[in-house]
Amino acid sequence: MKRIILSLLAASCCLLAAAQGGPVVLDVWPDGAPNDSGLTGPEQPLENGRVANITRATLTVYPAAKPNGIAVIMCPGGGYRRLAMNHEGYDMAPWFNNLGITYAVLKYRMPNGLIEVPLSDGLRSIEILREHAAEWGIDPHKVGIMGASAGGNLATQVATHFTSASDRPDFQVLFYAVTRVGSNPTLMLGEHPSQARIDQYTSVKHVTAQTPPAFIMCSADDTSVPCINSIEYFLALRENGVGATLHIYPSGGHGWGFQDSFAYKREWTGELERWLSQCFAR
Repeated sequence: MKRIILSLLAASCCLLAAAQGGPVVLDVWPDGAPNDSGLTGPEQPLENGRVANITRATLTVYPAAKPNGIAVIMCPGGGYRRLAMNHEGYDMAPWFNNLGITYAVLKYRMPNGLIEVPLSDGLRSIEILREHAAEWGIDPHKVGIMGASAGGNLATQVATHFTSASDRPDFQVLFYAVTRVGSNPTLMLGEHPSQARIDQYTSVKHVTAQTPPAFIMCSADDTSVPCINSIEYFLALRENGVGATLHIYPSGGHGWGFQDSFAYKREWTGELERWLSQCFAR
């Protein structure tokens, strides 16, 4: 009975928000999450729209007014310590909506050494969009995952660790993504992880022919997440016969997201728009 009531309340909130033309905010786990990172306490608002200590996952959905069937979930970056919710999240909504794409921002839980926690948030979010496909004009075969930096790592985890057709993304879009476990994996994998655990969540090692196609971008002068992460992932996709495109911009550093200050913003937005249209033109 509790589950039915919660579902009815969530549906009512979705319909009201959609009628008012605003975003729909959904609790990813209204009945309680299946796992826990051990973090407690309230979220911590930081400067420039960033937020830390996230223990409750939410999905903010911006339905397109004239949907073309495509939907994508964005995972903001922040080193698995915090999330840059604005320029790597909410700020992109009008641009995607103008293309007819339903856009969602995942405020995922911080792992605190258990990458399985945000991974489950990402996988469940794919299912949520498919469950609302008819309501928001989404083609359930055109649902993708997107991420920046650590959020890009999460996107690759979702793209390589899906469990069934219901939580497998149909495409992935990666901004300067982390695809290898670095020299300090504590936030992702806990203190002193075994080599087996490191290998389990090194995305590039889990690419298969079933991994969804990818649009990958980074800056050549990025010293925070060197482009070798993107290059290795691109090569792994190609070696497995998966469609992929890689754009390395000559400058820009790290963390540009949707900021106008990035000199190649016009290039990446135009290239991504073309790629998405071609991806589903077949």
